[in-house]
Amino acid sequence: MPVPEFVAALREHVGHTPLFLSGVSAVVIDDDGRLLLTQRADNGRWAVVSGILEPGEKPGAAVLREIREETGVDAELVRVTSVDTAGPVTYPNGDIASYLDVCFLVRAVSGEARVADEENLDVRWFSPDGLPADLTESSRMRIEKALGDDPRAWFVRE
Repeated sequence: MPVPEFVAALREHVGHTPLFLSGVSAVVIDDDGRLLLTQRADNGRWAVVSGILEPGEKPGAAVLREIREETGVDAELVRVTSVDTAGPVTYPNGDIASYLDVCFLVRAVSGEARVADEENLDVRWFSPDGLPADLTESSRMRIEKALGDDPRAWFVRE
């Protein structure tokens, strides 16, 4: 899994010590109502597109960049759907991180969905009622919040 340069530089100083990072995720929907998911290389599970913000990067720009980098799809922002925390996550190399995640509902506008980087094993469109069984729980929650009609569901549930 590629690690952003600024995180790699931090890791040189702090080793595997837990970090709290800002992240973004996207529930990408196409004009047919299908959802774009990625099969992660680090754990083999299906998930919504996600990533870490670069220093000074705006969340909306970051999520559109992540979608393009990971799937080859260009998209447009629809709205913020949730602001949550996630983690801690322990990665195969021993790094530990927790995240503040800003999730967006976005609409695909162009591009052919494909594996576009080494972070993913597969990229596919799924109908909302045909999601894979091995979808991460955090992605299931983000999809539920993004597609729900109740604005109260867009925020953290205790």
